[in-house]
Amino acid sequence: MRAPLQRFFSAYGMIGVLLALCVFFSTVTYTKQAASGLEAAEEIASRIPKGASVTLIGSDTAEDQGFTDLLIQALARRGMSQVKIVLGEPQDARRALAELAKSPEIHAVVRTEKASRWLVFEDVATEFPSLSDVPWIQPRSYFFPNFLKADNLLNIANQIAVIAIVAIGMTMVIIAGGIDLSVGSLIALSAVGIAVGLRDYGGGTAASSTAMVACGIAAVAVCGLAGAFSGFMVTRFAIPPFIVTLGMMLVSSGLAYTLAEGQSISAMPDSFTWLGRGTGFLGLPIAVLLMFALYVAAHLVMSQMRFGRYLYAVGGNVEAAALSGVPVKRVIALTYVISGLLAGLGGVLFASQLKSGSPTYGTMYELYVIAAAVVGGTSLSGGKGRMFGTLIGAFTIAVIQNGMNLTNVESYTQKVVLGLVILGAVLMDKTRQN
Repeated sequence: MRAPLQRFFSAYGMIGVLLALCVFFSTVTYTKQAASGLEAAEEIASRIPKGASVTLIGSDTAEDQGFTDLLIQALARRGMSQVKIVLGEPQDARRALAELAKSPEIHAVVRTEKASRWLVFEDVATEFPSLSDVPWIQPRSYFFPNFLKADNLLNIANQIAVIAIVAIGMTMVIIAGGIDLSVGSLIALSAVGIAVGLRDYGGGTAASSTAMVACGIAAVAVCGLAGAFSGFMVTRFAIPPFIVTLGMMLVSSGLAYTLAEGQSISAMPDSFTWLGRGTGFLGLPIAVLLMFALYVAAHLVMSQMRFGRYLYAVGGNVEAAALSGVPVKRVIALTYVISGLLAGLGGVLFASQLKSGSPTYGTMYELYVIAAAVVGGTSLSGGKGRMFGTLIGAFTIAVIQNGMNLTNVESYTQKVVLGLVILGAVLMDKTRQN
């Protein structure tokens, strides 16, 4: 009975942890919300009598300006065009109320959610008695967790996309018994590489789609070559992977700073952001769709193809794998190539999200990527790990970071928590081995 339970928790334990974290952060961020968007505008418009004279009061923020446009459109669809708009500060609202108090025709006053909290509205009945019977309309409020808002959930997935993609290669490297500390610097090198390529050879802000694809492929290929070099050094000269990839980390970082001359490069066309910021199927970000597609492909490789079986064999027992006819050196070298290629892809994606390339990109990402793999159940001793486990690990880290941001936890404290999570994951790994 004990063995089946251990296998169950080993396979699905992190899913339970992820769900528990989601429940926890949903509970602590459960708060009062104000309706917004087109649905709220339509609901408010339905509460205003046809032919009424409407005054709309709100702040001058982009959110309130956008809501104002939606409400005007909703009112226009109902045949109401007499709308006076007052967007500004509380003093602007007070002046508008003074004018309304003198107006013979006042049918409804609409306040945005932000404006409804202004103190100027608390003494309306006293200061402006003629407005005491005027209908005051504002978006209806409701209670809902900030954590579970659709925008926040999409933000979590989008923010973790680069780390999760790079973690695919890292998982393969660790399963084979290695480690790759160069991925963070390769992200920076790739981002700078595509930025320099577009600026100097692709036409800069006027770069064509062909130029963007060519520069992207070149940047990813360079990182793949860096991974191939690491794999060659590890397999040909039996240098510990930690030392080889540590050296490659410094080399890649230095090259990124040299190419960029220590500056951020932003000479990119607006269309370049399609990969990092665009949306596709069901409104999901392109980066997220790419991430899921790569994980499905990686899962099939690891579970259905010979290369995946070779990886587990090499990580479990190198000598036994070699005696069984497994091309050990070739398998190990290929894991570093894949890790480099995916780090390069992550750099291109990073550059697309931020519309620039900088040598500072990817700082500390090697630790986040390793943490995602280990938290997801990949054993640092090699031979054990699952791709979807790594994906769960990446989301676990993202949920923790996002939840701490929503609850206003200081950035320094967040580092402490993340460090404890990594230590806990390693402890779990050791417990499973024992």
